[in-house]
Amino acid sequence: MNRLVDKKIVITGAASGIGRAAAALMVAEGARVLIADRDEGGAAAAAAQITGGESAGRAVGVAVDVMDEGSVAVMIDRAVAEFGGIDVLCNHVGGSNPKKDLDLLRMDLAEWDRAMVLNARSTVVASRLALPHMISAGGGSIINTVSVAGLAGDTLQCAYGAAKAAVIRLTQYIATQYGRSGVRCNAVAPGAIMTPALRDNLPADVIADIQRHNALDLIGDPEDIGWAMVYLASDESRYMTGQTLVLDGGLTAQSPIAASRRALLDE
Repeated sequence: MNRLVDKKIVITGAASGIGRAAAALMVAEGARVLIADRDEGGAAAAAAQITGGESAGRAVGVAVDVMDEGSVAVMIDRAVAEFGGIDVLCNHVGGSNPKKDLDLLRMDLAEWDRAMVLNARSTVVASRLALPHMISAGGGSIINTVSVAGLAGDTLQCAYGAAKAAVIRLTQYIATQYGRSGVRCNAVAPGAIMTPALRDNLPADVIADIQRHNALDLIGDPEDIGWAMVYLASDESRYMTGQTLVLDGGLTAQSPIAASRRALLDE
């Protein structure tokens, strides 16, 4: 219950799913968390629910549009005013429109531009605004949520995968440039996680097929990623920077034909 006592944390996209799970775990570990989301009502509701009960820390919900630099600046200023500084920034917002982010020939180029802003530029903007506060305080931790889509090619979502790959490399650049100022920067790369977004966008048979290709016979829960973010926010990870933690049930660890071989062996 004390891993993050008095840590001042900002999480974008935390009204639901992985972001909300991470916020709840961090508050339970004693942190003060700014839950930022474009859904202001959802952020406020999540903060109220997370702070209730026997929570060791507290949460505050605010609205943010990570594609608008001014809105991100207001978010950072609110965190500083509310908590007195920023120790941890979790750049969690991301995604693309799966109906427009297709293969290269069919992809809507406007969706490419949007995905780059939503996933990559938003990470740059928020990090630039939070870094001075971390440096003046003697250090901090930036945690970027990426995806296994940024580690290997796929049949669809060119823009999303390319943007997440950019954030993986950006993570290393931030780590290199500001490590001597006490700032660490790492990324978490989830595979399929059972969030509302996954259930809403993928048919059950597609989710089952992903599970078939995992080394572990399951689909992850939001808390599986949230606990990794707790670790990266805590002083337990003080010697870790510039890394990407892959949490995908072993999807990317195995040969592409492993699932087929398992099926043959089971016959």
